[in-house]
Amino acid sequence: MKLDEFTLGQVFQTKSFKLTKEDIIRFAGEFDPQYMHLDEEKADQGRFNGIIASGIHTLAISFKLWVEEGFYGEDVIAGTRMNNIKFVKPVYPGDELHTIVEVIDKQAAKKETGILTVLLATYNHKEEKVFEGDLSVLIKR
Repeated sequence: MKLDEFTLGQVFQTKSFKLTKEDIIRFAGEFDPQYMHLDEEKADQGRFNGIIASGIHTLAISFKLWVEEGFYGEDVIAGTRMNNIKFVKPVYPGDELHTIVEVIDKQAAKKETGILTVLLATYNHKEEKVFEGDLSVLIKR
């Protein structure tokens, strides 16, 4: 979809993604090698009572789910910023995540392009919000 096809307040819901312990450990081993993501024994003794996903992993899954819905298609040019990133609750192995996406701003930048901003709010299978953040992209008009 092009910028002009999106409307303020428009809401989309993505499909779900089930996160495994192996997914969490693989991602963390490469991008966020902290004990709460990698070391089961130590994580069991910590405040979360077990391994949790990296917040960056949760953000990446949220973005993946949104992009895979296909609304940007080939009209998106590039991401421009992320703001108000909040890791609300921990994500555990076995959690099934989905993202609610709301169009919160759109601005024409030039004749052919503009900036679209969406709010990503990600929930687990218990409908508990685990992540929230604004994402802006440069997109064709």
